[in-house]
Amino acid sequence: MNSTSSDVILERMMALHPKVIDLTLDRVWRLLDALGNPQRNLPPVIHIAGTNGKGSTQAMIRAGLEAAGKSVHAYTSPHLARFHERIRVAGDLISEADLTAVLDECYAANGGGDITYFEITTCAALLAFSRTPADFTLLEVGLGGRLDATNVVDDPVLTMITPVSMDHEQFLGDTLRKIAFEKAGIIKPGVPCIVSRQADDGMEVIEEVAQRHAAPLLAYGQQWHVGPDRDRISYQDDAGLLDLPMPNLPGAHQIMNAGAALTALRYLGFDEHVAEAAVTTAFWPARMQRLKTGPLTDAAPQAELWLDGGHNPAAGEALAAHLHSLPERPTHLICGMLNTKDIDGYLRPLAAVTQDLTAVSIPGEASTLPAEATAEAARNVGFSADVADDVGAALAKIVATTPQARVLICGSLYLAGAILRENG
Repeated sequence: MNSTSSDVILERMMALHPKVIDLTLDRVWRLLDALGNPQRNLPPVIHIAGTNGKGSTQAMIRAGLEAAGKSVHAYTSPHLARFHERIRVAGDLISEADLTAVLDECYAANGGGDITYFEITTCAALLAFSRTPADFTLLEVGLGGRLDATNVVDDPVLTMITPVSMDHEQFLGDTLRKIAFEKAGIIKPGVPCIVSRQADDGMEVIEEVAQRHAAPLLAYGQQWHVGPDRDRISYQDDAGLLDLPMPNLPGAHQIMNAGAALTALRYLGFDEHVAEAAVTTAFWPARMQRLKTGPLTDAAPQAELWLDGGHNPAAGEALAAHLHSLPERPTHLICGMLNTKDIDGYLRPLAAVTQDLTAVSIPGEASTLPAEATAEAARNVGFSADVADDVGAALAKIVATTPQARVLICGSLYLAGAILRENG
């Protein structure tokens, strides 16, 4: 099987629906039925929704489960460098041969009907998971929750809602209550739901949905607590107190993600050894990832290079807080964003903790915000901003005057993916 087989099928799948996003479950149910309903044959499922922190929380849960000797399927999106990253089968990224086979099977079973790329590839992931034994399945919601293609499992062992904030308003609604309602759509009758810290409006909606489904809530600030304690974190629930190292995923916001992951692991009956592994061994690319090798680091050997794919106002606030916590060093942003994002909301908190911003367009993305538009938005919120043809040119300009700069490449997972492909 040659290495481009799955790419060819994925390209075909892009043409099966005129829209990239069209939220409904009808097409998913139709295809799953044609495939023999693989979603009914999965290992115990933990289903994770939220605006920020889904991937990091999933990564910590997986790290803990694997430290306990458990075999774990994991589904996430979007991918960064290769599609295979989305589907981890019993601990390993899906092979090219297996990916091509399940994609082919789904394409044939769909019979040319309308279906979005995310819907049909989610069905392919579920099909792959159903055919390989494992102890757990971790499903990350793509967008929203209620009508997301992953929301087809009737009896998960747990559902989880990470912090909810404004994002994807054109699909999920223009208020926090509307967005929280969509996220809470993964809550199932009688199934416990772990809830991270929420704004009051969001929490009210989640509580209303949970009550309607008689689903017990394990909520931050009520059934569990987590926070920093000097250079460690303190976690407490009904089972007792845990004193653990700081998460190895950088940023104060990862403490909340760790708390949610620990709550899941404790609910499942795992011990302190597993809890410590969850927070100290998880890896999640493009979330304040330090770049240490590759062409970019070779071109700027004295600089400190970071990569982050966050793209909404909550992510901007988390990044600003983390940059503020780092040792003092001249800090510059290289930023590219999609035209569907709240760029002012994302950039505003970052203006106070960085020297300047160099804007780039995201290579190969039709929905990229043009570099000049990003630079203009940055100037409007207080940045000194310029443009560059690409990240390499932006970095060269920064280190020409400040060789030891701290440089954060940020604004989009799609930009982060391009960097990881080119800098691998």
